Amino acid sequence: MPTLEAAAVAAELRTAMGKLTRRVKHEDRIPHGQVAVLGVLDRDGAMTTSDLATDQRVRPQSMARVVGLLLEQDLVTRRAHPTDGRKSLLELSDAGRAALEAERGRRAGWLAMAIEAELTQDERELLARSAALMERLAARRQDLPG
Repeated sequence: MPTLEAAAVAAELRTAMGKLTRRVKHEDRIPHGQVAVLGVLDRDGAMTTSDLATDQRVRPQSMARVVGLLLEQDLVTRRAHPTDGRKSLLELSDAGRAALEAERGRRAGWLAMAIEAELTQDERELLARSAALMERLAARRQDLPG
């Protein structure tokens, strides 16, 4: 059972991270669901629509709509699956990679400007150390005992 102090910090951190995430998303020009798919394809390589749906925890029909929009915009390409002729693989196109990098750049650019404008040098150093701590928390396995 967490201490009251840890529970309070957790609640404040979750709220602050949610607000920051929503604010950074305001910089997006491509809808979040589409950016998420482009990001997965960038990180993990070619996947089927079904694999993408599983990864994003959405219904295959919903993912098919997202994939259709990405194909229409030439942000992804489709090719035959090497071992299963009934399936096809989706992969990031050059235009998709460029669009994804632009989205990431807008998000990071806004955040970098906000850090410079709002934080003192000491606060920036504290934030840098805090980022490493948040990475550690994010990597913690759910099933580990308290």
